[in-house]
Amino acid sequence: MKRSAVLASSAIVIAAVGLTTPPAFAGGHGPHAGPPRTVATDLVTPLSLEIGHHGTAYVSQNFTGELLKITRDGTKTTIASTGGDELGAVSKRGDTIYYATTGQDPEHPSANLWALRKGHAPKEIGDLYEHENTKNPDRIRTYGFKGLPQSCASQLPDEVGPATYQGLVDSHPYASLPTRRGVYVADAAANAILWVRHGKVHTVAVMPTAKPVRITADNYEAIGLPECTVGYKYRFEFVPTDVEMGRDGWLYVTSLPGGPEDASLGARGSVHRVNPHNGRTELVAAGFVGATNLAIGPKGQIAVAELFGGSDGTGQVTLLKRGSHHRSYLPLTSPAAVEWVGDRHSSSLYVTTDAFVLGDMGPQPIGKLVKVRLR
Repeated sequence: MKRSAVLASSAIVIAAVGLTTPPAFAGGHGPHAGPPRTVATDLVTPLSLEIGHHGTAYVSQNFTGELLKITRDGTKTTIASTGGDELGAVSKRGDTIYYATTGQDPEHPSANLWALRKGHAPKEIGDLYEHENTKNPDRIRTYGFKGLPQSCASQLPDEVGPATYQGLVDSHPYASLPTRRGVYVADAAANAILWVRHGKVHTVAVMPTAKPVRITADNYEAIGLPECTVGYKYRFEFVPTDVEMGRDGWLYVTSLPGGPEDASLGARGSVHRVNPHNGRTELVAAGFVGATNLAIGPKGQIAVAELFGGSDGTGQVTLLKRGSHHRSYLPLTSPAAVEWVGDRHSSSLYVTTDAFVLGDMGPQPIGKLVKVRLR
């Protein structure tokens, strides 16, 4: 079944509305937050973000294939462009910026990781599609229906795909994390966490299948299925959307659950942690709607960007306190990426918001970069 609209194609857009301006995280016992301060406007699908020295931001405009450098006063400079391919998975270590590109020509698929140093041309450091094409790490996973009769399987629309299938050859790098040992990549289409070192790509972990969803009389039409599927369970793909290093040395990964990104099938997004040495995965938290990014705070907190979270489905950033099930919420419209900057005494969240356009107008410059000071 088709995975998330955000990740499937740069031609797909999602409805968004105006930015809210709350005075604090809702939910009680959470941090107080100042009002969001707008750093930059007129961004086009800003799905990836990194904060460098002195508040300098590096923001992807995924669907236009551009990487922007944004100074504290909002001045924007294009420092990389692709000429048609998607650009995302932005990160930084030292004086090197990392990003990934995904080809938009289905006849000639590509996905590559790049390194950009000031004064130098971008350098390809990993061919992610080649790794996917030769290794296909999630071929060991089985997705789709469990026990669906052939008489019903034959009625499935073409866009749903086969009733049951193994992991497909597909690559869409969505986030990167540079370390002294190499660069980790969350590949949202490969359903895997990869590691790039010295030009070679390795598989760190194949993510588990999402929790099976029972098809019901209330939801089968909404997801384009025939009535004969009611009562059967569907195993969606696990779509990793970010990777960060935790204080415990494990990798923390957000996921979209495959299929509908909104809450039509429930709040199915999650945060897992992955042992980078053996690929072991553990569930940290669940119940997110459109979890596309996370950030680790100075006290081990986790901030999760939920594109369609909140009671009205327009988006929020959710804060998880370390060692606690308590959650606090900061309503922000269509937040796509979040970074946490500061220390235990003073810190701020940088968030890209309004990440998508209305209807079928195509990518529009409505995105923002905001800063929220925590107290």
